[in-house]
Amino acid sequence: MLKTLTRTALAAVAVGGLMASAAAQEFSFRFQSSDPSGNPNFELQQGWAESVKEKTDGRVEINLLPVESIVAHNETQDAIAGGILDGHITDTSYFAGKDPAFGLIANPVGAWSSPDEMFDFMADGGGKELMNELLEPYGLHFIGATTPGLEAFVSKVELKGVDDLNGLKLRAPEGLVQQVFAAAGAAPVNLPGSEVFTGLDKGVIDAADYSVFSTNHAQGLHDVAPYPVYPGFHSMPLVEISMNKDKWESLPPELQTVLEESVAEFSRSQVEALAENDLKAVEEAKAGGKITVIDWPAEERAKFRTIAMGEWEKVAERSENAQRVYDVLTSYLKEQGLVQ
Repeated sequence: MLKTLTRTALAAVAVGGLMASAAAQEFSFRFQSSDPSGNPNFELQQGWAESVKEKTDGRVEINLLPVESIVAHNETQDAIAGGILDGHITDTSYFAGKDPAFGLIANPVGAWSSPDEMFDFMADGGGKELMNELLEPYGLHFIGATTPGLEAFVSKVELKGVDDLNGLKLRAPEGLVQQVFAAAGAAPVNLPGSEVFTGLDKGVIDAADYSVFSTNHAQGLHDVAPYPVYPGFHSMPLVEISMNKDKWESLPPELQTVLEESVAEFSRSQVEALAENDLKAVEEAKAGGKITVIDWPAEERAKFRTIAMGEWEKVAERSENAQRVYDVLTSYLKEQGLVQ
């Protein structure tokens, strides 16, 4: 009798535990990243997903999938609206084809000299509100922004400021980045990322907009282009964390707050982790004695920004939303003294 009761009690405890576990997990979401499995960014994003489960005591669970797992990298917005995915972590510029405003807010070339500037704009300069104005008509809600940080610039020749860009053959992605560099006097060249090293080595290009310093260094770009500009002066992508608007609104307010706070915390930790990798790579590069790291002075960065703003104006003319982004962004930059 005692053994039977003991087995019954244990079974009851086990069932109770399963029921409690099931009750704890109230919301389960499937997100897709724009980064591949094994990429440092994706690994950090997985840490964010795990932190959400921990911070909500298991009430919210996010299954984060690498790029292309369910849909193509530029199809996640439609997939979220259609219920195929619940959310994504992605570069907002992938949706510039729907509205040029997405491209302008995602990477206003030349605008930012540090992640902190962009984070402050998102939090207190109207950026968060802009993102939801853009996303909610498509059925998404913007939770928060992160970024891998300022991309460094790779060059075979010394670039001490804007004037040195004149006539420079450089690899840059199509769109606003090429527009801005061309306006600054450079000669942009279309090259896929896989051909950057060869292009530099063979003299097809003199410089390249490619990635962050540590990635450039690990891939040997500084061996053929020993004059990197770091910190970068041109490109810093906005990576949004967004989800289905209806599913966001189904969350209790306290869970919405936890998600927003978790993204803010994650964005800082991602920037710190990748910046640490960059600093180590910079020290290694300097110690080798063959690489000269150049840091543009504030006045040169401001000069490049002014040129970039002329190209932002052209983008702003393409849609009402793009004009709205331009107005809010430039007002913020002027208030902060980042442009004249």
